[in-house]
Amino acid sequence: MTSAHDFAFETLRGEPYPLSALAGHPLLVVNTASKCGFTPQYKALQALWTECAPKGLIVIGVPCNDFGNQEPGDAAQIGQFCEVNYGVSFPMMAKVHVKGKQAHPFFAWAAAQGGFLARPRWNFYKYLIRRDGSFADWFASATAPDSAKFKGAIETLLRG
Repeated sequence: MTSAHDFAFETLRGEPYPLSALAGHPLLVVNTASKCGFTPQYKALQALWTECAPKGLIVIGVPCNDFGNQEPGDAAQIGQFCEVNYGVSFPMMAKVHVKGKQAHPFFAWAAAQGGFLARPRWNFYKYLIRRDGSFADWFASATAPDSAKFKGAIETLLRG
């Protein structure tokens, strides 16, 4: 696999979500969880989506339960939590693994592209993908989506 466009997820409603359908758009893919200290980042991710979707940015949330059992819910519970608590309207995918041998292929690819430190070590790792599907950058959980550093990376991505 040489491009993010080679991968697909499944939405919370069980529908296929091929990243190839998003060719031409910059992407932000985030592994999420509902019971994490970083869960309030949903608010900033939603704000980023609201601000930057008209510029072409697609924000994609991908729940995982790999860290501290912090996403125990099923698809319906995850969707309801995100909508009720944070007004999430960006695409949310079905829960997957993001680490180890069971990792979703996108996350294995992103970790390989970004190097050893890019592999998800907790919830809310953020991966930036260029319009052509190539890997652009990654940010760890502690980097807030509304931080100057992250917003600068998004602006660079949108210009590319």
